[in-house]
Amino acid sequence: MANKTVKVGLVQLSCSADVAENLEKTIAGVRKAAAQGAQVVVLQELFRSLYFCDVEDYENFKLAEAIPGPSTDTFGALAKELGVVIVASLFEKRAEGLYHNTTAVLDADGSYLGKYRKMHIPDDPGYFEKFYFTPGDLGYKVFNTRFGNIGVLICWDQWYPEAARITALKGADFLVYPTAIGWHKDQDGLTNDEQYGAWQTIQRSHAVANGIPVVSVNRCGIEGDMKFWGGSFVSNPFGRVIFKASHEEEQIHVEELDFASSDRYRTHWPFLRDRRIDSYQPITKRFLDEE
Repeated sequence: MANKTVKVGLVQLSCSADVAENLEKTIAGVRKAAAQGAQVVVLQELFRSLYFCDVEDYENFKLAEAIPGPSTDTFGALAKELGVVIVASLFEKRAEGLYHNTTAVLDADGSYLGKYRKMHIPDDPGYFEKFYFTPGDLGYKVFNTRFGNIGVLICWDQWYPEAARITALKGADFLVYPTAIGWHKDQDGLTNDEQYGAWQTIQRSHAVANGIPVVSVNRCGIEGDMKFWGGSFVSNPFGRVIFKASHEEEQIHVEELDFASSDRYRTHWPFLRDRRIDSYQPITKRFLDEE
């Protein structure tokens, strides 16, 4: 991998209540990214529908599907046609009454490589995900694709350095985060800036700590009381933002990642070398109040 570069496409879109329309719009976004030279295309979280987790409504379970299933068939065929890897976030129905927030990876030959189930599930105003999603049970995943080893995490996973570290230690060349996050539409600007800054900073810190690029793809547009803040971005292995999308507009962007830079940063800033793995056992406890 020393001299390898990969072109990654970010597909930042708004969504509507029309599932078929969202699918066609996303397919068009993948085609546009591929036409711009993308080899890997990363889609935003739950792109097939509005972000339904803003309410607790049993009707929304009807949006779920099997994985592999109809969407992976569609995107597998598209991946094969275009010769690109597609990272697709979907609402998985695993069994009757059992659902996950899941991302599937389709390789450039159209083959289904597997899935990652979101490990960290939020339950906050406007983000009632625990009503819908069972926490992931597949562990942290890295997918060996034609264009590199992709470490896949999802949205709320962004806030957990443990998730990024483990995924990096499994050999990821870069991390991707399909995301759906935004501001309340009546929230003040200072709070908006602070929240977006924290969101971007924590992910840039994962790049620094692990010496690999981070690609984060968020949706945009207003849905109910939520204004999704877009702002999809790419960080180099030392946390420098090399691309940032609009907060307001849909955007398809292709950014080249240079894996050789990871070796350079890891060599000059050898955080992995100096890890004291013998001292980290306390991290497996919820809180250290009984020591």
